[in-house]
Amino acid sequence: MEKYQRFGGVLATASVVWAELLTGCRGLPASAKRRNVEAFLAEVAASVPILPYDREAADWHAAERVRLARMGTPAPFADGQIAAIAKVDSAVRTPVLRGKAPPPVRG
Repeated sequence: MEKYQRFGGVLATASVVWAELLTGCRGLPASAKRRNVEAFLAEVAASVPILPYDREAADWHAAERVRLARMGTPAPFADGQIAAIAKVDSAVRTPVLRGKAPPPVRG
């Protein structure tokens, strides 16, 4: 929360990460904690760009999956999507807030 408040003006997140956040929140039982998380996510949604997994990201992701598979090091699918969004977006804007542990972005 502290980092969000400090860097809120320069952050973005990937649509895949957004889906993970919503899934986690909606999986919580009705409670004060869930209401706090919902309020936080509403604030994030209103102020942080959510970057799409678009055609360009899908193209990069597919090429990277093949490259990694040929090396014998396939990456988890969602992590690859997050990396692709970050890779494509980095040509336009930095920094990009990525998921907790995206695969290495190469090339």
